[in-house]
Amino acid sequence: MKWDRNQLAETAASVGAACLIAGYLRYAIQSELLLTSKILLIAGGVLLLGGVLLGFGAILKFFSKRSSQLGTNTAILALAVIAILGFLNYLGFKHHKRFDLTSEKLFTLSDQTRKIVGGLSSDVTIVRFAKLPDAQISDLMAEYKNLSSHLKFQNVDPDEKPDVAKEYGATQMGDVVVASGSRREHLEPGPEGGLSEEDITSTILKVTREKVKTVCFVTGHGEKSLDDDSGLGYAAVAQGLKRETYSTETINLIEKNGVPTKCSVLVIAGPTKAFFPQEVAMVAKYLDGGGKALVGIDPDMDPKLDEIFKSWNISVGNNVVIDASGMGQQLGAGPEIPLVGNYGESPITKKLQHLMTYFPVARTVSTADKSKSDPQTVELLKTSSASFTKPKLEHTVKFNPKTDTRGPLSLGVAASRSADEKNGRLVVVGDSDFATNQVLNGPGSDGDFFFNTINWLAEDENMISIRPKSATNRRVTLTAAQGLILNWVDQFLLPGIVILLGVAIWWKRR
Repeated sequence: MKWDRNQLAETAASVGAACLIAGYLRYAIQSELLLTSKILLIAGGVLLLGGVLLGFGAILKFFSKRSSQLGTNTAILALAVIAILGFLNYLGFKHHKRFDLTSEKLFTLSDQTRKIVGGLSSDVTIVRFAKLPDAQISDLMAEYKNLSSHLKFQNVDPDEKPDVAKEYGATQMGDVVVASGSRREHLEPGPEGGLSEEDITSTILKVTREKVKTVCFVTGHGEKSLDDDSGLGYAAVAQGLKRETYSTETINLIEKNGVPTKCSVLVIAGPTKAFFPQEVAMVAKYLDGGGKALVGIDPDMDPKLDEIFKSWNISVGNNVVIDASGMGQQLGAGPEIPLVGNYGESPITKKLQHLMTYFPVARTVSTADKSKSDPQTVELLKTSSASFTKPKLEHTVKFNPKTDTRGPLSLGVAASRSADEKNGRLVVVGDSDFATNQVLNGPGSDGDFFFNTINWLAEDENMISIRPKSATNRRVTLTAAQGLILNWVDQFLLPGIVILLGVAIWWKRR
């Protein structure tokens, strides 16, 4: 059998196209360009090009026919449509955009996660050990990977790759490990197998931070307790600081004979008893030596820290702030719980603009002398113009121009002082209840304010952010009578109306 030029060209082109398709399929399946795939792709390209060159004359003759020209136009139009769709798909892939319509933005990564992951300077690998991928976790990890090229995620079957499981310390199906360099941390999936954004971001912090800083809470004067999980305790603070990779410790100044050097931040949370003079001197010495402290001081309490406040140009009022604006009613709060929506220019409050915080039973804290430049002070929290002070908390909240001061009022001050390469910082807030369990778990942004304050004091400004929110409980609780009425409406009234309408329409058309 003798083949002519056109038959050779057709055969070479067909075999070349088949080789190209086979090479591409092997590459797509294996996700790696191996030797066999390279040979198929190269051979296919050579054969296809040779077929086109050999049959070039026949190709020109074919396309000179009218029917071929019409077919070519149709093919070109189809290819153009495919190319446009492909280009639009590429744009959608490169410029991914989703819309999160939940009020708490539950399906959008928080500002905190974007800052921490987007600022990674070292590689972080998250490995999930399971036979099959989990769609929800994979989607969440895709969002994380979009923030930084340093973050990688993979799903590994430990039965197929036991060496990888051993390397990461995985012992059972479902283990999730976050690794950076030689550091390994296990993530615990939730009851339904999912992973929370808070836990993932916190674990990324653990494996990438060089130093764990200690936040010390002073005890011995009736301060809030980190072990108290009641509504007025600070257990949520302890948990939140742990998530942000801080360690916590309670200290007694007399027993320690001062503030330990390992304390990166000192917290005095709502003392109900006065400090001894030697304790006041210990705290002052710590701050003058470049220490950092947060003091929450409630109304009608005098911890005898005025000497420190005066040294730092801070004035603590002997009063109670009343908020008559009615804004507190939106959160079920009374006038004795002032809401704050205006903030001073500080890294602590920069992310809080347009957000609300509230302070149950607070006193004023302001800059004593605004003409002084040392230390530098910023009034962080400003109440509305409808607020005013009272000498003490009373049943009546009517403004008295003789004894009361109208708002806006300052509830907190941040002060900083630099001397001899020592950068001391102090934040005083006229309330300590804003960081209790019941408030941190409430609808306001008090948690962000508290943890941002700790971040600023610890000189971790890169961590100042808005943290992930939890879903608001929107369940409706009905009384027995309301439930019975709803049951009758659902089972009898609505079906009855539909039946009557149907009968009426039938009767009219009859």
